[in-house]
Amino acid sequence: MTARSPITTHVLDISVGKAAAGVNVLLERQSAPGEWTRIREAATNADGRIEDLMERGSRAEAGIYRLSFDLQAYYSARNQKTFYPSASIVFEITQPSEHHHVPLLLSPFGYSTYRGT
Repeated sequence: MTARSPITTHVLDISVGKAAAGVNVLLERQSAPGEWTRIREAATNADGRIEDLMERGSRAEAGIYRLSFDLQAYYSARNQKTFYPSASIVFEITQPSEHHHVPLLLSPFGYSTYRGT
C-alpha cells in the first residue's frame, strides 16, 4: 500500500449527487487555546478529494485540528446561494499512528461529517 497523508478529506455535494471539485480547504492545528497554526491549504480535485493535506508517509501529532471549507466560493462559482459560507470541522487526534479521514457532505442549506476510513 502506498503511503498517504495522515489526514485526508473528501467533499460530496449531495444536492447534485456528485463530488465537490474546487472546494478550498485549510488544515490547521491548535497551538494554544484560541490559536491555530496553518499546515496547508488546497482545493479538492475532480473526485472531491484532497489526499495530500500533509506529507505522504508523515505522522500527525496528537492534538486538535481544524479543517475549514470555503463553501461560499464553491457555490458562487455555480451561481447558487448557500446559507453556510463556510464549514469548520474541529477534531482531535489521539492516535497519531492512525489515518484520519474527515469527509464533508454538503448542500446549500446543510452539511454533515463523520470519521471516515
